[in-house]
Amino acid sequence: MIQRMVTSALIAGFAAGLFAALLHFAFVQKYILLGEDYETGALVHFNGVAAPAEDHAHDHTTAQAPATADPATPPPTEAAPVAEDGHAHSHDAAEGDDTFSRNALTSLFFGLAYVGYGLVLVAGYGLAEAFGKRVTLREGLLWGIAGFAAFQLAPAMGLEPELPGTMAADLTARQIWWIGTAICTTAGLGLLGYGRGVVAMIGAAVLLAIPHVIGAPELESYSGVAPPELAATFAARSLGVGLMVWSSLGAMAGWLWSRPQ
Repeated sequence: MIQRMVTSALIAGFAAGLFAALLHFAFVQKYILLGEDYETGALVHFNGVAAPAEDHAHDHTTAQAPATADPATPPPTEAAPVAEDGHAHSHDAAEGDDTFSRNALTSLFFGLAYVGYGLVLVAGYGLAEAFGKRVTLREGLLWGIAGFAAFQLAPAMGLEPELPGTMAADLTARQIWWIGTAICTTAGLGLLGYGRGVVAMIGAAVLLAIPHVIGAPELESYSGVAPPELAATFAARSLGVGLMVWSSLGAMAGWLWSRPQ
C-alpha cells in the first residue's frame, strides 16, 4: 500500500503542479508583478507612475511607462549595443535569464507542493479504504474539492491570498490560525461526508465554525501601497486557480488509486 500511495501522489502531484504553474502564468503572475511594482515604488497608487529620474524625464513625460518598467533604471552605456526599443541587449539577456529562473523555480515549487498535498489525499484514500470506502475518480474529484475548501477557501475567509504591496498581520499568528483552520475544516468535512447521525452533523458544524468564531489575526489599520482592486482580482483568480488544480489533483489521484496494481 505504501508503494501505491507514493506512486499515486507523485504522478498526480507533479501533473497537478504543472497544471497549476500553467494557470498561474496565464492568470495570476501578472498581478504579482504589478503588486511588486507598487511595493518597490515603481508604480504609485492613485498617481500612476512614480516620478522619473531627471535623465529619463525626456522619455516619459508624454506617456506612462509600462507596468513592469522601472523609472530608476539607468540608461544604457555607449559600449553596450542598444536595441530598437532603447534597452541594451545585455540588459534584456539578464532580464530574460531572471524571468526563466523565476518561472522555473515557481514550477518546481508548485510540483513539490502538490506532491505533498497528493500524499495527504492518498493517505485519506487509504484510511477510507480501511473502513470499506472505495475511492475512484469520481470520489477523488470530491476529495479534491474538499481539499481546496480545507486548505484554501476556508482560510481565505480570514486570510485572503496576499498580494505584494498589501499589509498583513503577524506572520506567526497567521500561520497558527491557518493550520488550525485547515485541520478543523478537514475534520468537519470528513464528518459531513462519512459521519452518521445527528451527533456527527453537530460535530461537523462546530468544527467548521470554530476557526471563524475565534477569528483570523487582523490589522489595526490598513495602509497597503497596492490598489485594492488589484488585490481583489489577485485573490479571486488565486482561488479560482486553486479550485481547478485541487479538483484535477483529487480526480487524478483517485483514478490512479483505483487502478489495478
